[in-house]
Amino acid sequence: MRNIVCFVLLLCASSAYAQIKLQGVVSDSLNVPLELANVVAINVATSGLEAYSVTSEKGAYSMDLGANGSYKIQVSYVGMKTYEVLLSSEETNITKNYSLFMDNALDAVELTYEMPVVVRGDTLIYNADSFKDGTERKLEDVLENLPGVEINEDGNIEVEGKVVNKLMVNGKDFFDGDTKLATKNIPSNAVSKIEVLRNYAEVGQLSGVRNNQDNVAINIKLKEGKESFWFGSVTAGAGVAPENELYLLQPKLFYYNPKYSINFIGDLNNTGEAALTRRDIRSFGGGFRAPSSSSGTSINLGDNSLDFLTSQANALEIENQLATGNFSYSPNPGLDLSGFLIYNSSRILSRESRFVQYTNPDLNIPDEATEQSSTERSNQGLLKLSASYQPNASNQLDYDILSRVSNDRQNQNVFSSVIGTTRQVDEVTPYSVNQNINYYFTLNETNIFAFEAQHLLKDEDPFYSAILDNNPDEVDAFDTTADALGLDTSLSTYNLGQNRRIQSNQLDAKLDYYNILNAKSNINLTLGTILSRQSFNSNIFQFLEDGSRFDPIPTFNEGRATNDTEYNFSDVYLGVHYRIKSGKFTVTPGFSVHAYGNNNSQFGETFKDNFFRILPDFETRIQFKKSEALTLRYDMRNQFTDVTRLAQGLVLNDYNSLQFGEPDLQNALSQNVSLFYSSFNLFNYTNVFARASYSSNMDQVRSLTNFENVIRTSSFFNSNFADENVNISGRVQRTFGKIRASINTGFRYSKINQFIQGEKSLNEGYTQSYTPGIRTNFKVAPNVNLRYRYSVINNNQGSRKTTFVTNAPSIEFDAYIKKRVTFRTNYSYTNQDLGDRTSQSFQNWDATLAYRKDRDAKWEYELKATNLLDIDSQVRSNANDVSVFTSETFIQPRFVTFRCTYTL
Repeated sequence: MRNIVCFVLLLCASSAYAQIKLQGVVSDSLNVPLELANVVAINVATSGLEAYSVTSEKGAYSMDLGANGSYKIQVSYVGMKTYEVLLSSEETNITKNYSLFMDNALDAVELTYEMPVVVRGDTLIYNADSFKDGTERKLEDVLENLPGVEINEDGNIEVEGKVVNKLMVNGKDFFDGDTKLATKNIPSNAVSKIEVLRNYAEVGQLSGVRNNQDNVAINIKLKEGKESFWFGSVTAGAGVAPENELYLLQPKLFYYNPKYSINFIGDLNNTGEAALTRRDIRSFGGGFRAPSSSSGTSINLGDNSLDFLTSQANALEIENQLATGNFSYSPNPGLDLSGFLIYNSSRILSRESRFVQYTNPDLNIPDEATEQSSTERSNQGLLKLSASYQPNASNQLDYDILSRVSNDRQNQNVFSSVIGTTRQVDEVTPYSVNQNINYYFTLNETNIFAFEAQHLLKDEDPFYSAILDNNPDEVDAFDTTADALGLDTSLSTYNLGQNRRIQSNQLDAKLDYYNILNAKSNINLTLGTILSRQSFNSNIFQFLEDGSRFDPIPTFNEGRATNDTEYNFSDVYLGVHYRIKSGKFTVTPGFSVHAYGNNNSQFGETFKDNFFRILPDFETRIQFKKSEALTLRYDMRNQFTDVTRLAQGLVLNDYNSLQFGEPDLQNALSQNVSLFYSSFNLFNYTNVFARASYSSNMDQVRSLTNFENVIRTSSFFNSNFADENVNISGRVQRTFGKIRASINTGFRYSKINQFIQGEKSLNEGYTQSYTPGIRTNFKVAPNVNLRYRYSVINNNQGSRKTTFVTNAPSIEFDAYIKKRVTFRTNYSYTNQDLGDRTSQSFQNWDATLAYRKDRDAKWEYELKATNLLDIDSQVRSNANDVSVFTSETFIQPRFVTFRCTYTL
């Protein structure tokens, strides 16, 4: 690591060697400073772009030039005549002021180079070629080089601290705006411009009456020659591994013209490379946003998908199959049709060892060591169709339908030091249909109407089976639980089963009226409703040795081992908001009045709860400069649980986790405050963002948990003790010539109240993290990206206090050699100190070596190696609500593959 740091310092020193600073002020003919003017320095000897600068609000510019050189300086500003002059540098800094005059087309100067960054209103336009060094292959490689843009750990794009929620190509949604599919698959050589659209409004009619400062979109402009032609690539590969033959096939094909577009992305491999993971597919919302998301009401419909043993990135064997298609068609200027189809299939073999210490040692819950292996199969499909009709500027009608199906299965073998051996099977084949219709109508200059409605139909049918060993002549760890469940304890095994069925039907709709009072203010009236119905059926049973089925009667919970529950929820609300701009301030106070009604019926009884509530909210935005703002928000939210926590019958979450619900559960009330600051200074390329939030949850639904050895049974209650969360995060990024330095920080505090073994248990967690980094962006020289993550996790569970300290340096290196060979490698080392003078660590090293004749070559050949050190597992420690644990996850061995890529 010391050698790596020395190498980085050497690069930094070499970048500053023999350089002088050119600085000054750009103004107009009246000596008024011009903000966001462009200054470009072109090296006369090489005809290459040497440096560039964008002026500050005071018209100042600054750039580093090589000493003893000749440069052509071009100064430009929208609406002004471009100024051009030759400049010779010596070994001292230079100060030059420039004045621009109104444009005269007859005297126009042709710009030799495009500015790397241009600002037009709320749009940042990056010239992609200015940020390429030849090692890029995908869109994400270019994005990571852009100042102010970052790819976070989840693979999402962040701009100035805000997650990009839509990505388009030539103005057309790419898979309904999904950023991860775009960054991983769009070829970098097809990208001409990257347009960052800040304050992005999906509906132009509402851009002036809604607060859009959190909405960021990206539009990718393709290079000339990529329109009306197929482009993309096809990659095929094979390789060797200790036990299996490796294969890979990845076709990525794109077609765009002004009228329609077609995209196809395929991926077939057993190397563990996933274009989309199971988690990505589940969170793929298709652009749907609940109309009631800002109403103050949150209702949880639950998620009954399988809880797989490991993530798709960490397993022993991984096979992926992906086929996706996306289209858009505009038969006329007023009508847009689009859609996508995604099929994803995975087969995974995973293994994990875990040592668990349960909450508060004073409660005498034994420690547990487990060995788990799992075979997982997942098949998922999504289909979305959309239509948008806008006959004129005053009318817009949108309709979307998204269908989702899946077929998932997991077979697990678990050995517990307390329970013994358990064989489990989980299966689920859910489906859902989500429809969305929106209509926007502008009556005149001061009156706008917006109707938005969304309907969701969801059906989930999880099945669970577990077989546990039993010795009828001895007392086993599961016997007490078996007696309580009413099982037949005379058999050599406990063969348990459970069927569940959860059906959800929800309508979410609202009508907004906007009255524009003047150029600075408007009022918004909202009439909305949420109507939801859920039904939940379940039953626990036991298979006997003769194959017959036995329906047990528990000895507790009033003998209820089945559920037949119907839950109906309604919310009718009226919202009022007033928005006013005054100087740098935009203030939006408001409130909503809600009439709630909910009831659930089960075991011949009906439980009702009807009430009114006023929920206030408030937002203030201070716009210090065009790219510097501070936003303060406050809101109060009502949170409602799903049907499974209301159902009184027993439910098997796992062989060691049972629950039964409470039909009288009330809603939880949360108060939330957040503060967000962002600043992006193009003059010195300093990007700063900071976010702080606090939430207090009253009457939160919490668990009443009792342990029988390591088997827990939980019910629920509305806690009288407030749970609290504090989150603070920030990033500072600064570019110095070809060097970019950054630091990310985060702090989180959480307080959770629950009852375990009849005693109140307070769980407090403190997490802090610091991640400094430095990276280079040379055009010719090799580039390096060095990061160091330091984090501390403190967790207090009663008298048990744990501390985990993580140190994780990493380095990425890439070089473009002789304009033919690309070498890329990355290495990471993670060490975790457990706070008791013991530590655990793991490391990872990957590398690729690729050859192509030149940048425009059709063929490229690549040798790729993953897990070069052949590490067999990754070890991590963490904590949850009831335990602290150390887990060892076994991963794929060293893989070496040879690949050929043909570029269209």
